[in-house]
Amino acid sequence: MKKDSINVDNKVKNKAQLNYTNDIAKLQRLEQLDNIKSRVLKYIVYKKRTEMEIRNKFSGTFDEQDFEEVIENLKSLGYINDTSYIERAVNEFKSLKNMSIKEMKYKLISKGLDKECIDDYFSNNYEELIDYEIKSAKNIFLKKSSNMEVQEIKLFLRKKGYMEESIKNAEYIYSGDK
Repeated sequence: MKKDSINVDNKVKNKAQLNYTNDIAKLQRLEQLDNIKSRVLKYIVYKKRTEMEIRNKFSGTFDEQDFEEVIENLKSLGYINDTSYIERAVNEFKSLKNMSIKEMKYKLISKGLDKECIDDYFSNNYEELIDYEIKSAKNIFLKKSSNMEVQEIKLFLRKKGYMEESIKNAEYIYSGDK
C-alpha cells in the first residue's frame, strides 16, 4: 500500500515538474515575442514604416517564425497597414511638395509597397490627384517663369512625369493669372 502511495506521489511530482517546465518554456517564448514586438514598435512609432521597410530592417535579426507572428499580430492591430501608409504619404506629398502623380507612384513603389495597392488608391482618388497635379504644375509655372521660358517649363514638367493634359491646364490657368 505504501509503495503504491509513493508511486502516485512520484507521478504527481513528475507531472507537476513537466507542467512547470512547459509553463517556463511558454513564458520564455512570450517574453521573446514581446521583445521582438517592442523593438519593431519602437521602429514604427519613430516614423511610420511600410511592411517591407520593417522586414528589411529586421531581416535575420530574429527567429523567422517568431518575427512573422509579430508582424501578423501588428498588422491585425493596425500598427502595420500599407494602405493607410499610402494615404498618409500621398497627403504628405501634397502638402509639402509639387509632384506629379507619376513621381508619387515611384516614391511609393521605392518604399516596397504593393503596386496593386498603390494603383487601387490612385484609381479611387483619381479626380483629387488630377486636381492636385494641375495645381502643382501651375505652382511650378509660377516659380520657374522668372528664369525659364514657357516651353522650357513644359519640358521640365514632362521630364517630371506630369501628364500632358495637366501641363496644358496648368499653362492655361497660369496664363490667365498673369
